[in-house]
Amino acid sequence: MTRRRAGGPSLGEFELMVLLAALRLGEEEAYAVSIVDEIGERTGRAVRRAAVYVTLQRLEAKGMVATRLGDPRPERGGKARRVVRVTPAGLAAVRAARSAFRSMWDGLEPMLERTR
Repeated sequence: MTRRRAGGPSLGEFELMVLLAALRLGEEEAYAVSIVDEIGERTGRAVRRAAVYVTLQRLEAKGMVATRLGDPRPERGGKARRVVRVTPAGLAAVRAARSAFRSMWDGLEPMLERTR
């Protein structure tokens, strides 16, 4: 569930994963299919392309990503990919999420270790 905080919109879990995947891939390699693959490889989750497309549209509406058509690819019959760039607002949201998660994790390590 996404909630609004005083510092701006917060990120849902999947939105955060999409932003992190886009950051990892870089501006020239971040597009829907590569984002699906990156999330799947790193999390073991099956991710649908449609979910990534919808999430990218939502993130673009929030100003957290910008998309543009990349250069045509010969291996795709000349069709260009829509590449994703994380904007400064998106980067700020990722930093805020990281800070919030670190704060929530702080002090739980002993408890988590005990439950193994």
